[in-house]
Amino acid sequence: MRPGGGVPGVRFRHARRESVVVSAQTIERRGERARLASWRGDDLVAHLSPTAGSPLSSDFIGCCVDWLRERGYTSVVTSALSSHECSGFFRAGFDVHEQLDLLAHDLRSIPPVPRGLRRARMSDWPNVLAVDTLAFDPFWRLHEGGLEEALAATPRVRFRVAGAGQVAGYVIAGRGAGTGYLQRLAVHPDARHHGLGTGMVADALAWMRRWRVGRALVNTQRANAAALSLYRTLGFRVLPEGLQVLARDL
Repeated sequence: MRPGGGVPGVRFRHARRESVVVSAQTIERRGERARLASWRGDDLVAHLSPTAGSPLSSDFIGCCVDWLRERGYTSVVTSALSSHECSGFFRAGFDVHEQLDLLAHDLRSIPPVPRGLRRARMSDWPNVLAVDTLAFDPFWRLHEGGLEEALAATPRVRFRVAGAGQVAGYVIAGRGAGTGYLQRLAVHPDARHHGLGTGMVADALAWMRRWRVGRALVNTQRANAAALSLYRTLGFRVLPEGLQVLARDL
């Protein structure tokens, strides 16, 4: 993110990792806090994510929008938000960009965990990102910084890949505060329809259950029929609340 500038009454905390192309910024004001970064490495699209655990006011969101506009961003998208988190964004001019289904698993019945999955190494990252590019639409694809963020999103994480050399698929799972999260799952197009996705989800769920996690959560695009079918087949149930990604032009 571009350095410099300021907003009266607002504090910024700057964080950077050497392997990340763009750095992240945290903006705070009177107990409200949000994380600002570039979306998927795009220097024109910003990502705004609440971090304080309570809905943001439209006034605070407006400050974030002004700060981003001054730095040359042309649009901004949010993280996946629950319905009660959206009201301030709607008042600040945001619209729904994507509807997501939120699914939960009670971890009582888990498919057999296959052999052949292994701990991901740093040397796997280029192949992991290549699989991700093939598996997702451009808007949802990860760049290196996004992969680091996914691995740092929860206090404990499990990162597994399939394939002895070339990566055929990967899964990232996390856990914290008694809840498990299936954060990322991707299978190379050439390796689909052979049970690989099922096996990687089973591995993640078994790991969560070993640590006595209460339930597992995953979200996916409402239009992604293949992913929804996989999760339902594995025992996930769609929760009524859902999530939304919001966006607005700057």
